[in-house]
Amino acid sequence: MSTDHEIISRILNGERAHFRELYNRHIQYLMLTAFRYIKRREVAEDLVQESLIKIFNKLSQFDAEKGKFRSWAKKIVINTCLEFLRKKSIIQYVEDFREIHLTNSVREVALENLELEDLTKVIQSLPTGYRAVFNMYIIDGYSHKEIAQKFSISESTSKTQLLKAKKALRLNIQKEEITFVRAYA
Repeated sequence: MSTDHEIISRILNGERAHFRELYNRHIQYLMLTAFRYIKRREVAEDLVQESLIKIFNKLSQFDAEKGKFRSWAKKIVINTCLEFLRKKSIIQYVEDFREIHLTNSVREVALENLELEDLTKVIQSLPTGYRAVFNMYIIDGYSHKEIAQKFSISESTSKTQLLKAKKALRLNIQKEEITFVRAYA
């Protein structure tokens, strides 16, 4: 099996058909990355296709010494999704969502019993702006300063969005715990 670097070298040497091999190797990962930001499947698919065009066109800029192809491609997908969200002014409208108040704390058992599929479902249930900030900060490691720059918002708005996302997740995890307990009781 060829490495990503070998496949990329072939593509850059004019053997463009090898892009299909790179595509097949990474498409699932790139789609999952887009789904963390974009809820509607058809929009996420469109954005991944747009990202793949960017990846193909910028392939000569990839530097294997700076990191893995997968990480580089993931950044392109994330930036494409963020461009889409920024154009739709998603972050600006998030403040209009109702304030979430929690009266109970999440029990440890809920987190222990949460499967990856359940966690993805819970994250998908967040309003788009909350989901974007949560993914960028918690999962993809962006700073509040970087998030603020990407969305043209203040750092404090980014922090507030993250706080609200965490509260919403706690509430949703509590709901999942109740569903889990009922299903296995």
